[in-house]
Amino acid sequence: EVQLQASGGGLVQAGGSLRLSCTASGFTFDDYKIGWFRQAPGKEREGIACIGYNDDSIYSAEDRFTASKGDAKNTVYLQLTNLKPEDTAVYHCAAERSPAYGSGCPVNPRSMNYYAMDFWGQGTQVTVSS
Repeated sequence: EVQLQASGGGLVQAGGSLRLSCTASGFTFDDYKIGWFRQAPGKEREGIACIGYNDDSIYSAEDRFTASKGDAKNTVYLQLTNLKPEDTAVYHCAAERSPAYGSGCPVNPRSMNYYAMDFWGQGTQVTVSS
């Protein structure tokens, strides 16, 4: 069974950091792009980072967010630093098979379409207190 699971969220004070993990089961990320998304209360879901596994492309919407691959081919990470209360949201990861050439990761991750991805995982809550 194919599954994605985001984890690592929690409650943190403003200025703090968290590292989120996205782990796949039932497949590996070799031919996929992995998108990180978040949805704050009352707001639309937005893309914040993309990892292209087949061409090593990594794009983040903000310098405070750093996406990276794990040693295992079924894990990626999202490092969140200098967190602000407005970063409070549910963070999700999702995967989409890459095209024949390139990874399909957009330079601006905010343009990613969450619903165009092939697999989605349950999110992890990040709450930033002021």
